[in-house]
Amino acid sequence: LKISHLEARIKEDEPRARKAEKENAGLLSDLQILRSQAGKLEKELEKLGFTPGSEEEQQAEKTQLEKRIRLLQGEAEALKRKVAGLDFSYSDPSPNFDRRQVKGLVAQLFNLPESSSEAGTALEICAGGRLYNVVVDSAETGTQLLQNGKLRRRVTIVPLDKIAASRAPADKVAAAQRLAPGKVHLALTLVGYEHEVEKAMEFVFGNTLVAADAATAKKVTFDPAVRLKSVTLEGDVYDPSGTLSGGSAAQGSGVLLTLQKLNGITAELEQEEEKLAKLERAIAKDAQKLKSARQIKQELDLKSHEIQLAESQIASNSSSSIIANVAEMKETITALRTNIQTAEQRRKEAEAEAKRIEKDMKDFSSNKSGKLDQVQKEIEKLKKALSKAQASIKPLQQEMREAGIEAEQTGADLAAAQEEMSDAETTLEGHRKEMAEHERESKVAREKHDEAQATLNDERAKLSGFDEEIADLERAGKRKAQQISDEKLEAQKLTHAIDNFAKQQQQSQQALTVLEKEHDWIHEASASFGKPGTPYDFHNQNMTEHKANLRTVTERFQGMKKKINPAVMATIDSVEKKEAALKQMMRTVIKDKRKIEETIGSLDEYKIAALEKTWRKVDKDFGLIFNDLLPGNTAKLVPLEGKGVAEGLEVKVCLGKVWKQSLTELSGGQRSLIALSLIMALLQYSPAPLYILDEVDAALDLSHTQNIGRLIRTRFKGSQFIVVSLKDGMFGNANRIFRTRFMDGTSVVQVLGPGDVK
Repeated sequence: LKISHLEARIKEDEPRARKAEKENAGLLSDLQILRSQAGKLEKELEKLGFTPGSEEEQQAEKTQLEKRIRLLQGEAEALKRKVAGLDFSYSDPSPNFDRRQVKGLVAQLFNLPESSSEAGTALEICAGGRLYNVVVDSAETGTQLLQNGKLRRRVTIVPLDKIAASRAPADKVAAAQRLAPGKVHLALTLVGYEHEVEKAMEFVFGNTLVAADAATAKKVTFDPAVRLKSVTLEGDVYDPSGTLSGGSAAQGSGVLLTLQKLNGITAELEQEEEKLAKLERAIAKDAQKLKSARQIKQELDLKSHEIQLAESQIASNSSSSIIANVAEMKETITALRTNIQTAEQRRKEAEAEAKRIEKDMKDFSSNKSGKLDQVQKEIEKLKKALSKAQASIKPLQQEMREAGIEAEQTGADLAAAQEEMSDAETTLEGHRKEMAEHERESKVAREKHDEAQATLNDERAKLSGFDEEIADLERAGKRKAQQISDEKLEAQKLTHAIDNFAKQQQQSQQALTVLEKEHDWIHEASASFGKPGTPYDFHNQNMTEHKANLRTVTERFQGMKKKINPAVMATIDSVEKKEAALKQMMRTVIKDKRKIEETIGSLDEYKIAALEKTWRKVDKDFGLIFNDLLPGNTAKLVPLEGKGVAEGLEVKVCLGKVWKQSLTELSGGQRSLIALSLIMALLQYSPAPLYILDEVDAALDLSHTQNIGRLIRTRFKGSQFIVVSLKDGMFGNANRIFRTRFMDGTSVVQVLGPGDVK
């Protein structure tokens, strides 16, 4: 009855609605265009990922990171000044040099755990000068650094492939720990390090024990079952050979602890710098995006305002209410018809259920026990279904709660939007009043300017032409609407076809998954599927024929399966791969051996060249110095007969014009001069800033003493000498003289000049 009433009203109002649609067609078309444009702008904003306030958050985070980095850099610089001796730098010895081959100083390659911090002094004493050795991966890398690395200071290089590292025997360490439980440890176990530098750590810490006190160190060092060098926590060293050293804190004490702090700060600094670099990249990447997003947001706000104006204009039109009423009545009719169909379906289901119950009642009367069992099974089945449904309800309840929260938020947003709309309507009303005022002014202007009437008529003629053009556009719009309707119908057909294809694809995917699990070769050969010229070119294959062949082969496989082990074929491939890998490893080893032999050869050549250079320089200075000490005579260094420089040199002396065959032919004083000349020649090859000579002229006469003093003054101008002598011949060449004598039971030192001695 209600449907009939609504249909009657629709027949009555539909002509008016069609007329209203024609009147509002232009407005609706403009509104649709505006909504389409706004939708495109919203999609562009979503695509850009624009989030309001993100720029301020990024700048605040950047400022915080920069402040933290400056603080860490200051702390790191302060600690670096305390361990300046650990600053090791070099230039790349060759293009594309891999700096990972240079591991760094020994002191930088291990860390000191918190539990071992009290052993810092002991570990420094244990490492000694090796703490500043440079660890490299190979002798070849060490050679490159020495020759082309432009090192700023002299360093000792430790190649990991040549180092003779060793670790104290486990039985000796165990014996020491039994003698002093908990008070003695192998130094190597107190530090942490990477596996790749293990040999270097064994080289430095592998054979020394760290003891808690002097008594423990003495006890374990000299025990016959241990006999290992030990260092106390205070820095005292006990050597099994009987040597003891220590008694005061080492000057370098605290270097390891300072270095550990520096390493921790450096690691944190690197992390913060990486965060800052990542953030700066993100800011630079988002800068253009942010600019575009702002521009799009302005356009979107403008379109939203235009849409509101168009909607309010349509809503204020009386014809819009007619169209809305007709559409609402049509929707109501559709809903009522759907309800009728649903009720009819429910009626049929109820009738079927009633018939089923009647049948069950009859069956129950004839077979009560069997029916009760069936009912009990159904009850159990329904209980299981209920428990499953309850489990699935929980996430739905959670979703419902979340949806409620979203609804509240949406309500708040809607209220805000309504408030904005109210403000916009107020603004629109003001604009309308202004427009009315302008119209009145225009009317007055038209009355004042009658001469513009002709121009107005022309404009009206143009407007008539525009009306005709609008009518043509409306007819074209109707054709487009019909075309859109047809396209929607075609789209629905395509959607159904896509759904069917998706189901087929899912079934095929499931079958493919089963085949891949049953046959491993499918995954290995998948790269060749569908490629021409391969066994898997499916376009040129007869699938029906192949399926028949598959059935035949499967039957043969099942028959032969009992006689042949199919697992053997799988192992053949792995064995062949292992063989190829071993051959490749063997080639690598042979190649490395050849490189090592070449490196050894180049080092030998370098050594011979250095020896030759040193020999020639020292030999020249040796002869000149001996001539200064013993004028008219000379001496030289010559290789052993039939041998090279590396195998040994012997001293030849010429007194007058006679070359002596042996040093035994010389007097004691002459031999002393020869020895002193050789030492001076060696010192002159590599001068030091300071020398100390203790009564080197004791066995010489006064003239030789004077020659020695003159030699020191003339040939060693860049060095300082502290000379202990009892002869006046030496004093004449001294710049400063300190005279010591015993007076009244105490030693007295008197400072004199050369003139005072005279």
